[in-house]
Amino acid sequence: MTDTILVFYGSYRSDRMGIRLADFIVSELRARGHDVELIDAKAVGLPMLDRMYKEYKPGSAPPAMEELAQKIKAAHAFVFVTGEYNWGMQPGLKNLTDHFLEEWFWRPAAIASYSAGRIAGARSSFTWHGTLSEMGMVVISSTLAVGPIAQTLNDKGEPLGEPGAALKKSFPRFADDLAWWTEAARSQRTRKSPPY
Repeated sequence: MTDTILVFYGSYRSDRMGIRLADFIVSELRARGHDVELIDAKAVGLPMLDRMYKEYKPGSAPPAMEELAQKIKAAHAFVFVTGEYNWGMQPGLKNLTDHFLEEWFWRPAAIASYSAGRIAGARSSFTWHGTLSEMGMVVISSTLAVGPIAQTLNDKGEPLGEPGAALKKSFPRFADDLAWWTEAARSQRTRKSPPY
């Protein structure tokens, strides 16, 4: 069975580097036979959180929010591509994520972080782990950490030199971990309804 995977990316900056990692992940997951869609928070353009999706009466949520809610509900797994801003999360991705809650439940999530420096967004990855868990996702233990991103991937998301080769080598474990949990969650949902 083909897995439907949403890859979320959240930078609003004009010179976005992390899109390289998002494009790389989308390409690699598609090469493994998955149905993958990139969800770009900037392109979706949700406002600063006022009301969550569940707080709207059925059929009254803004169109972009309704469309994304349906995609999240239909997906089997998620990948969050996150940069690090002052040791923390990107506000654009966090804002998009917070518009939803139950829609995320009982599916696995993977985190891929990046930065311009050698820390590779690891501190942001750490903060996302707890947040995604709190939002009802099973966060896989494998992560990708890419930095410096400009020396790892070109503007088409293709690996560069030794850092790119290291990323390419580490990707299969990341993808296999996500696939294992995706299959486990799907199988469990067919056996037994979630407890809430």
